[in-house]
Amino acid sequence: MGKIRIAIDRGGTFTDCVGNPGTGDAKDDVILKLLSVDPSNYPDAPLEGIRRLLEKFSGKPITRGEPLDTSQIEYIRMGTTVATNALLERKGERCALITTKGFKDCLVIGNQSRPRIFDLSISKPDVLYETVVEIDERVTLQDFSEDPAKFETVDFESDADLVKGLSGEAVRILKKPDVASIRSTLELLYATGLRSVGICLMHSYTFPAHEILVGEIAKEVGFTHVSLSSDLSPVIKFVPRANSSIADAYLTPEIKRYLSGFQSGLKEGLASVGAEVPTGVRCQFMQSDGGLVDASRFSGLRAILSGPAGGVVGYSATCYNPENNIPLIGFDMGGTSTDVSRYGDGKFDHVFETTTAGVTIQSPQLDINTVAAGGGSMLFFRNGLFQVGPESASSQPGPSCYRKGGPLTVTDANLVLGRLLPEYFPKIFGKDENQTLDQETPVQKFMELTKEINAAHPDLPPKSIDEIAYGFIKIANETMSRPIRQLTEAKGHVISNHRLVSFGGAGGQHAVAVADSLGVDTVLIHRYSSVLSAYGMALANVVEEVREPCSLTLNATNDTVFQQRFVSLISRATTALESQGFRDSDIVFEKYLNMRFEGTESSIMVSGSGSYADFEAHFLELHKREFGFVFEGKDLIVDDVRVRAIGKALDRAEESIDSQIEALNKSGAVKEVAADAFKFKKEVYFEGGRLETSVFRLEDLEVGTNVPGPAIIADGTQTNVIPPNSSALVLKNHVVITISKGESVAASVESETTDIKIDPVLLSIFGHRFMDIAEQMGTSLQKTSVSVNVKERLDFSCALFDPVGNLVANAPHLPVHLGSMSTCIAAQAKIWKDRIQPGDVIVTNHPSAGGTHLPDITVVTPAFKDGEIIFYVASRAHHADIGGLLPGSMPPNSKHLSDEGAAIYSELLVEKGVFQEAKLRKLLLEDPAKHPNCSGTRKLSDNISDLNAQISANQKGLSLIAQLVKEFGLATIHAYMTAIQDNAATTVTRMLADVAKRFDGESLKAEDYMDDGSRIKLEVKTDAVRGKTVFDFTGTSSQAYNNLNAPTAITYSAIIYCMRCLVDEDIPLNQGCLRPIEVIIPEGSLLSPLEGCAVVGGNVETSQRITDVILKAFHVMADSQGDCNNFTFGTGGNSSDGDAYVEGFGYYETIAGGHGAGPTWHGVSGVHTNMTNTRITDAEIFERRYPVILRDFSIRKGSGGHGEFNGGDGCVRDIEFSVPVTASILSERRVIAPHGFAGGEDGQRGVNLYIKTTRNENGEIVEQRQINIGGRNTVEVNAGDRIIIQTPGGGGYGVSKQNGHCNGTKKVYHADSFLAAGSLALRSAAQLTN
Repeated sequence: MGKIRIAIDRGGTFTDCVGNPGTGDAKDDVILKLLSVDPSNYPDAPLEGIRRLLEKFSGKPITRGEPLDTSQIEYIRMGTTVATNALLERKGERCALITTKGFKDCLVIGNQSRPRIFDLSISKPDVLYETVVEIDERVTLQDFSEDPAKFETVDFESDADLVKGLSGEAVRILKKPDVASIRSTLELLYATGLRSVGICLMHSYTFPAHEILVGEIAKEVGFTHVSLSSDLSPVIKFVPRANSSIADAYLTPEIKRYLSGFQSGLKEGLASVGAEVPTGVRCQFMQSDGGLVDASRFSGLRAILSGPAGGVVGYSATCYNPENNIPLIGFDMGGTSTDVSRYGDGKFDHVFETTTAGVTIQSPQLDINTVAAGGGSMLFFRNGLFQVGPESASSQPGPSCYRKGGPLTVTDANLVLGRLLPEYFPKIFGKDENQTLDQETPVQKFMELTKEINAAHPDLPPKSIDEIAYGFIKIANETMSRPIRQLTEAKGHVISNHRLVSFGGAGGQHAVAVADSLGVDTVLIHRYSSVLSAYGMALANVVEEVREPCSLTLNATNDTVFQQRFVSLISRATTALESQGFRDSDIVFEKYLNMRFEGTESSIMVSGSGSYADFEAHFLELHKREFGFVFEGKDLIVDDVRVRAIGKALDRAEESIDSQIEALNKSGAVKEVAADAFKFKKEVYFEGGRLETSVFRLEDLEVGTNVPGPAIIADGTQTNVIPPNSSALVLKNHVVITISKGESVAASVESETTDIKIDPVLLSIFGHRFMDIAEQMGTSLQKTSVSVNVKERLDFSCALFDPVGNLVANAPHLPVHLGSMSTCIAAQAKIWKDRIQPGDVIVTNHPSAGGTHLPDITVVTPAFKDGEIIFYVASRAHHADIGGLLPGSMPPNSKHLSDEGAAIYSELLVEKGVFQEAKLRKLLLEDPAKHPNCSGTRKLSDNISDLNAQISANQKGLSLIAQLVKEFGLATIHAYMTAIQDNAATTVTRMLADVAKRFDGESLKAEDYMDDGSRIKLEVKTDAVRGKTVFDFTGTSSQAYNNLNAPTAITYSAIIYCMRCLVDEDIPLNQGCLRPIEVIIPEGSLLSPLEGCAVVGGNVETSQRITDVILKAFHVMADSQGDCNNFTFGTGGNSSDGDAYVEGFGYYETIAGGHGAGPTWHGVSGVHTNMTNTRITDAEIFERRYPVILRDFSIRKGSGGHGEFNGGDGCVRDIEFSVPVTASILSERRVIAPHGFAGGEDGQRGVNLYIKTTRNENGEIVEQRQINIGGRNTVEVNAGDRIIIQTPGGGGYGVSKQNGHCNGTKKVYHADSFLAAGSLALRSAAQLTN
């Protein structure tokens, strides 16, 4: 018999341990589960787990606290939350960031978006570093990918400052680093006591020489930990790479400290790889990518998903059958949250850029998406709705049944319903850790909550405790189902073709219901499902990942280069694995190219055998599946070359599930469970009431036993609920649950009745269902669109409306779309009343018909039943160009609507099922070109493709609503569409009543001015007789002869946005938010311009001022920057005579500024506020794609207004151009400063500067003129010229008490800001940052 093998997963709530005495036989395994945090009983859970296992295997007691003898242990494998906890709690190593001059604030600004668009205080996590050092060095890329001429530098001999980077790109050295200066600076830094640094210099992914030099100097000075971004993540994107380097500098020393403490609890410590005389026990840690690494090489950057990765490895190794290739959905429901993932085609799905705890990093991670719903998720009844999470009871104090005074949670609901068995639950609770779950406290708490809910609904029959608890279970299931659906469908997979694998401590109580709601008919539960993450570590392989940057085209010419790179990377990976004791025969390699179509940013990591033709075919297949199309004639660009080397470990060979079932069926060995096989029976609550349910011990059931529901199959660590609609087949190592028909929520609903009582549970479920429809429409739109704006920036919204055009659900929440889409749909419903037919689809973008600005085109599809419209679905997408004066259709000096491109009041895009392409060509291409100096759309093919994608998205919405109608009945759907709006209306009404009470019913007044002198005036008054709050904009200036005019829909968007912010709770965003409000806007004013007025500035600038005025009227906060700082540049367009179109390029960005202070918060610096949240293009991507050098992007220090709470500072963005371009700025707050409040000072005004450079014939600068170009202007800049945009600061709040210095307050971060982020979170972030 061999030595003891131990695998441990330290989770947020429980630490799971799997030990084997050395036989390798599963029947000899010992499973332990203990609390991760229990300081009164032990200091470290993994050490305690090892102690208990050694006691079990040796049969001898071992005193707590004494060093453990590990001489009989073969290995310890672990997953740990040390890195994640250090990030969440900001308790890592003191460290410094070293970066290029001009970028000291790169991680403060980040991508400039705010994490929660409705959080007026803008709670952003702190940066990880203590200080920043700038190095006066600079390189840039010589060529730019948007060059219409496609020029590529090939001569690297004639210019000493021009070198070829690792990626193959031409790199120009602008400034070499000064060694003496760097050494002096780092010595000063060392003297402060810091010993860890993260180094990230611009373009070091392809030119690491400067970074390596700085790193060598840092080590010579004495820094003990030096993290180079070019080593950790040699991939383009400056901010994520800088975050990666500083995260490693912050976390790896913490990991080393933990390891030092851990091995101090082991008598011989840990064995070290490569040691001449190995001592101690071999210890390996699970990395975020699903591979093991020796403890001595375990880094913080690769440790963030250490525990969850073990679960994915566990279910892929035990449940996937390569013979039938049925893909799996991982459903890991733990105490704090639920992790969802997917495994198919025999390979892990990885993501390479993720955000965790507010830190965006580049590092390979399994695509694991975390939902804030777990066993410990807290239960709330808020605003008439049932809510589960995101707050969690964690393990301290834990659920109320844990005997530590905790709150009601999902675990408590399962216990009360009989779905959790105290008889089989580990006795680890109470002062002496010898008690089981407390059943009395949860019942008492549910009694109190049931009284509250029944009191809130006196018109309904009183609900029982069971009904309330079960209602929360159903909400939790809905919460977990939505991301699973998105994860599969967003990548082109059919969800019903999958099997769901349940694991984690709480998964067994929810898996069947979740699978049923997803249309999945098979659930797999491994015998070790509750500890599968730990078991997965026992089955995992050691992995070495190596990666190099690239920028080559995939073709036959470059094939040799790719082969050479693979050989080099394989050699590096092999050396690393051989140092850990692996032989060549034990190592296998996976080859990948990270590829995209030229001109796009949607890259796909593609595996292949090695030949370029194989990679090309696989890429096209994946692109077609995920996005629904491929581009014809576009080159394929390779961004990275990657090798994943796998050192194969000994594993347990398990016969596949399918072969076991086939063998059982052939032999007739499947048999129904014996009538007396149950341990006991209990009353368990299922849909409709309690049923007598047999409880079985898993270990007592023979292989081939079929257990019909209702039943519970349990062992010492898991409780698996088998509902009445299911049956469970017991295999050697699995339980296979087959679902025959849905345990549908519709069971309690009558399909068609005129007297429908609104049930609060069902209302909460419909809130999820309606939003799910809008989200699935968005997934469809992204998949089938082609433009960068829609496919990659996700600048769109999809929504569901009732029969009269009232908004029911909208996703994602783009602030400017929130109220405006309902205005649009209501207008179109009125226009087409009694005229539109089935098969017709409407298209519109006109400001007079509910539009915002012309690039936002809305496609509206009605749904019919018996000749009547029963609802509408709509999608609005920002089209990159629709004609007008300038490319991008956002001219800063437009005076008429026709200057801004195609204006479509209301037309049929599809008539009787036929797409009207000829009409569309006229509307988009021919009509706009008829106006002076204007062009038709410059992207007609993209327009047509994206409009077709919008039609498809709407069709998806129609089909999903039809399914809902079939399940519940139309009368019920309409009733709940109305009820969900009633719910929002009640919440907003309550908030407005509180405001009126606070101000003793006095009207609230505010006004502000645009830079052109136009006034926006608001009076908010309560009409108690009609129960309305009136927003009266009487006194607002007349429409302007510029483009600051804001269509009425924009004002509604600003109001609904502000109302949602003031409520400050998660409520359904729909038309009900506006129902308590009456809006008065003078016709012909700035906020209700007459037809034909230019409006592009109204959408992006006036909208911000409206928001400032509303928040000022409600005495909420000082002004934020009140500006989007819209900056565009480009070349090409119509020739001067208008006869020809010159190919060029165009770029558009908005720039962050200062955030206004409030009564309890300081303003945040360098962030987008209120009606916009667009992300800035990463500095390295910016310089790769366009002929620019970003000289400075930093915080404009001191630009925020002083006060008791200071306003946030604006930004400085300094851009130098390498070729002549036309540059335009459309901005505000250059004349009127952002106002302070309650005695706080104003923020500084913004400034736009043009630095005009004159050079002599030798290229030397002889003169530089600084020219203020004002808030709105267009200039022709030459090579070497610069545009410097200094954005406004935010206003201060309250009278300054400390001479400009203010009292600090600690921001409170929201729980859901810190979830581990996979591909779904990245997609969501892209949608919410537009």
